[in-house]
Amino acid sequence: MKLGIKTCTLDMPYEEMLDFCVRERISCLEIGTGNWSSAPHIDLDTVVSNKSARTKWYDAMRSRGLSLCALNCSGNPLAYKKDMEVTQKTFQLAEQLGIHKIVMMSGLPAGCPGDRTPVWVTTSWPPETQDILHYQWEEVAIPMWRDIVRMAADCGIEKIALENHGMQLVYNPETCLRLREAVGSDLIGMNLDPSHLFWMGGDPMEAARVLGEAGALYHVHGKDSRMERRLIGPNGVLDTKGIDDFAKRSWNYVAVGAGHGVQWWQEFFSVVRMCGYDDVVALEMEDLTMSMLDGHIASLRALREALVL
Repeated sequence: MKLGIKTCTLDMPYEEMLDFCVRERISCLEIGTGNWSSAPHIDLDTVVSNKSARTKWYDAMRSRGLSLCALNCSGNPLAYKKDMEVTQKTFQLAEQLGIHKIVMMSGLPAGCPGDRTPVWVTTSWPPETQDILHYQWEEVAIPMWRDIVRMAADCGIEKIALENHGMQLVYNPETCLRLREAVGSDLIGMNLDPSHLFWMGGDPMEAARVLGEAGALYHVHGKDSRMERRLIGPNGVLDTKGIDDFAKRSWNYVAVGAGHGVQWWQEFFSVVRMCGYDDVVALEMEDLTMSMLDGHIASLRALREALVL
């Protein structure tokens, strides 16, 4: 496997970011194009519409020996027109560059016709939850995802890796495989991010096995989270406090190794390999207790040790 990075959290100009990746022996980049990413390392509208700007942007990466492993347009295309527009432009850019993998999220519809607020159902009761889920899946998500898959295929995209994130219709292997079957396309697979499964109470290694058996493990994020002692016990994992209020939260995103040690990550990568995945592990660093640079360097060190690179 290869060590990569989702570059959005590297708070530095584009070419400075590229030089950082060279120094840190990172071979593959996952570039955020917009929506929930501020897209600090690309002007999507410009590179899509201007061939010369696109060539200059791409050549800066390739001239340093770096490769673009995926474009990331995570947002909510099922609820917001602007997010769908960024998704469409990202697909177009993938076609222009010959990139075959997109990382994104499934999106989350509103709860009923006429509503505009996305609703994440996490329980089966009260009974109206079932009506919400039926509407979200059958009337919104499945028809829209059939269209999204067609658009992607028309652009030469071969894999759409959906991240198992909360507040999304797809948030675990079960929901990913449900959408994949309902849409009838193996373009849909999962971006397995252990950090989210940790706080949901899941086991990323078991998730990898399920996805591997289905041929749906398309991407892996190297991201960690930690359940906070004395805080998670009384209140459980459902915590709506902002991520910048980390001292009071039941769980937090942390640098790789600060939640689960290198031995856990070594075992995880061993299982991932066993399940047939031999592609990029892309660091995503969101530890707010550390400086931007220190968090990335610490996480890369842990991932490199676990991957035996």
